[in-house]
Amino acid sequence: MLLRQIERFLRQTDMPCTKFGRLAAQDPRFVADLRNGRIPRAATAARVEEFMQNYQETNHAH
Repeated sequence: MLLRQIERFLRQTDMPCTKFGRLAAQDPRFVADLRNGRIPRAATAARVEEFMQNYQETNHAH
């Protein structure tokens, strides 16, 4: 489930949910909306998953 992945990512990176929304989905309310039942489009979900994967790869490379 996408929200579960995002919540784990936020805990692991200590990133505020509004910053995550801005960076991953160009929407600072994205995570709050998901928590309230928003269902993202498939393309948006794929972009968010790709953001998390790339972010973790980039930050573990250092």
